[in-house]
Amino acid sequence: MKGFLLGLIIGLIAVPAAAWLYLQYGNVPVATADRPFPLEAKIVKGPLDRRIDREMPKEAPMEASPANLEIGAHIYRAHCATCHGLYGLPSPFASSMYPVAPQLWEPHRKGVVGVSDDPPGETYWKVDNGIRLSGMPSFSRVLNQAQMWQVSLLLANANKPLPPDVLTLLKQPLDPDPVSQ
Repeated sequence: MKGFLLGLIIGLIAVPAAAWLYLQYGNVPVATADRPFPLEAKIVKGPLDRRIDREMPKEAPMEASPANLEIGAHIYRAHCATCHGLYGLPSPFASSMYPVAPQLWEPHRKGVVGVSDDPPGETYWKVDNGIRLSGMPSFSRVLNQAQMWQVSLLLANANKPLPPDVLTLLKQPLDPDPVSQ
């Protein structure tokens, strides 16, 4: 019985106290260069995926017309390219972010370009809501629903031939930082 009580005390008091001390004395990896917290990705990814699956719109309210893709390219350049790069021009600081900001115009696993293998509704959900602890902000107060769909449709079509005007927009470097000149 003494062993049971000792185990109960350790489980209810000592383990939470040790965790609290660990957190309070700055041992948690909080800098982007730190190694991830144990099980961090696993703890966050599962609930995020399930929530997106549950809440994402199943169908886009507009088509990926050349006009919508061009508007999406303008929006992308203004709000997304700084972190996610442009066509053939990766972001210079994305790899310094934690987690690393995906380069949405570069092929990755099995030749998929960016998030073109995700349903547009999934990308829309991420643009609308943002992703906590990732650097991905919510654009719900910056862009209207049509604009969020236009950029989501653009990204869904990143691995397909795009209209020449859209490609031209996506290949032009962003204006240099006037502060550093």
